Amino acid sequence: MKILFFSAKPYDKLFFDQYNKDYGFEIEYLETHLGPHIVNAVEDEEAVCVFVNDKVNAEVISVLASKGVKIIALRCAGFNNVDLEAAKSHGLKVCRVPEYSPQAVAEHTVAMLLTLNRKTHKAYNRVREQNFSLNGLLGFNLFRKTVGVIGTGKIGSAFCRIMKGFGCEVVAYDLYPNLELERSGVRYAALDEVLATSDIISLHCPLNEDTHYLINEKTLAGMKKGVTLINTSRGGLVNTADVIRALKTGHVAYLGIDVYEQEEKLFFKDLSGSIIEDDMIQRLMSFPNVLVTAHQAFFTEEALSEIAQVTLNSIDRLHKGQEPENLGKA
Repeated sequence: MKILFFSAKPYDKLFFDQYNKDYGFEIEYLETHLGPHIVNAVEDEEAVCVFVNDKVNAEVISVLASKGVKIIALRCAGFNNVDLEAAKSHGLKVCRVPEYSPQAVAEHTVAMLLTLNRKTHKAYNRVREQNFSLNGLLGFNLFRKTVGVIGTGKIGSAFCRIMKGFGCEVVAYDLYPNLELERSGVRYAALDEVLATSDIISLHCPLNEDTHYLINEKTLAGMKKGVTLINTSRGGLVNTADVIRALKTGHVAYLGIDVYEQEEKLFFKDLSGSIIEDDMIQRLMSFPNVLVTAHQAFFTEEALSEIAQVTLNSIDRLHKGQEPENLGKA
C-alpha cells in the first residue's frame, strides 16, 4: 500500500520510517503542503497523510477521490482543515491522532508563560554579552494568581493540573466540565466570568464556527487590564488585529502564541533570508512583551513517536476494513 505524505519534514521521515518497519507501507514524502496547487501529484496512492496547515477542502477531496485515494490520515489532533462532509460524500475515510501527547503541549504552554513572566530569554541574551543587570527583568509570582483555562480536554486538563501545582487558583470554561478536575479544585464558570477574573488566560479549545475569533475586541475588553494571554491551540481562536490593539494600550500585558491564524505561509519554514510580507506577524514580533514560537508545542520525542504509531495503525486498520477509534466523522 502506498502513502503520500504532505508537509513532511526530516523528523517526520525519521519517526515514520522507524515505525513503518512493522507495516511495510510504501511511503513517499513531499515537503510541500497539500492544496489545489499540488493535489494532482497524487498518482496511485491509496492514502494521503497531512498536517495542520494542509488544505483538504472539497475541491482537493474531489480530486483525491478521482485518483483512487481512500484514506486521509491527519497526523495531528484537529479536523478544522478538512471538509468532512465532502470526504463522507466521496466515501473517503478520515482518521487523526487525538491524544498524541497532551503533556507536551501543556508543558510548552507553561514554558511560554514562565519565559514571558521571568524574561529568561532576555536574561540569556544579556549574560552572553556580560550584562548582569536585573533592570527590566522584573516578573511576578504565579503563586495564588487566577489562571483561566478555556477548554479542558486532554491538553487543557494537563495544563490545569500543572498550574494547580504552582499554587494557582484555576477557573475553567468548557461545555462539558470534567468532574475529576472539579474534585481536584478546578472551578468551572461562565466564559465571561473566566475572562473577567483571570490574571492569566490559556486557550485549549478546538477551532470551529463557534470558537473562531473567540478572542476579539469585545472579549478582550472584558479581561483584566494587564492580563497574560497564551494560545497553544489554533491561531484562528484569536483576532490578531484586535490583540495588537490591546497590546498597544497595555490592556494585554503579555502575549504568548505558538499558533497564528496565517501560519501556513510562515511556520515550519526557514525564512531567515526572506522578506516576510505579513505585517501583522512582524508587528507582533516587534513587541518586547510578545513571545512567538512556531507551532512547536507538540514537538517532543514522545509525541512524535505516538503520532507515527497511531497514524500508521489507523491506516493499517482502515486498509483492512476495520475502524480505528479515532475515525473522523462529519
